[in-house]
Amino acid sequence: MTIEHKIREHLHHEAEKMDCPPAISKRIEQSYSKYLLRKRSQKPMKKRMIAGIVATAILIPTAAFAAPTLIDMLTRTPMTAEQIKTDKVGKATLEKLYRAFPETKSFEIIEASAVQGVQTSIILQEKGGGGKKITLHTNSATGEIEHIIQENWESREKPLTDLTDLELKSKVDHLISTLYGSIEAYEFTMEQMENPDQKTLMLNYAQKGSERPVYQVMVQDNTISVSVIGGETASSNSKVEGFFSTDGLPDYFADAYLNDEKLFSLLNMSPSELKQELAKGKSVVEIAAAKNVSKQQVIDVIAKTQVDLQIEAERNGEIPNNNLSYEQLLKAIEPKVLQVIDYKAEAPSNK
Repeated sequence: MTIEHKIREHLHHEAEKMDCPPAISKRIEQSYSKYLLRKRSQKPMKKRMIAGIVATAILIPTAAFAAPTLIDMLTRTPMTAEQIKTDKVGKATLEKLYRAFPETKSFEIIEASAVQGVQTSIILQEKGGGGKKITLHTNSATGEIEHIIQENWESREKPLTDLTDLELKSKVDHLISTLYGSIEAYEFTMEQMENPDQKTLMLNYAQKGSERPVYQVMVQDNTISVSVIGGETASSNSKVEGFFSTDGLPDYFADAYLNDEKLFSLLNMSPSELKQELAKGKSVVEIAAAKNVSKQQVIDVIAKTQVDLQIEAERNGEIPNNNLSYEQLLKAIEPKVLQVIDYKAEAPSNK
């Protein structure tokens, strides 16, 4: 049993014996939502490491007070190897992996889990343990492998971070192109992060004229971690950048949801006006309420736009067809919409 599972079981056990003070529960919920937004940011924070582990470490000492709020947000459903092989998303994910890297057919599935309608995760390792390992996180709605972690695929005697820039790029290029297709047309940047504990390199692959990368890669020791960001060409005048920001830099996760003409029409606001109100520490839900627009109306508008974009991408062959109904797609995207519209930025100090 992994340490993560042990901690989760302990928290569940302790939470069952305790009553959560509403103020503490709300505070932890907001902190975790803020962490999620930062973690899913689609703009690289230059010279900074994503602080997921730090945020988790801060939350764990008080997590027992958060039942059921925080516990429910962290809960994943474990799956056996046989279950993941017959699960629609899991089976498709494994087929993609086996086509890209045939040798993984002999790997063991050592762990699998799912967050219903959101994500399916699979970890495979060479038989015997301690050898090559690969982790896949797949979007349950789109069927796209959004995150892949490749560990111990190179000699331990020479870590990836000891390679020349050209050698390292070649390794990363191979992983991305083998799993996702040609990257010849992408522009490339590499920089070393400020991480005193371990040398960490960040690589970005972006289309020409793009405002953000299509692929963002972190390299440490003998681990390559690739996240599919998606990329986007320069915004039109009807869109703004960075509805929310982190440490003064735009946070692109929310932009993909809030740059929605139907949302602006519903709120009777321009993109710039919405951004200004959010900067005051208000949530989209609060801004909507002030205009007599319900939370459900906001959810419906954004979710429908996102699903329509997904269906169009499926028709164009940009992503695989997942054969889900329109209602199922709406249900799958709703948790992400809620995450964005309930989020509050820190209001500026009056000092």
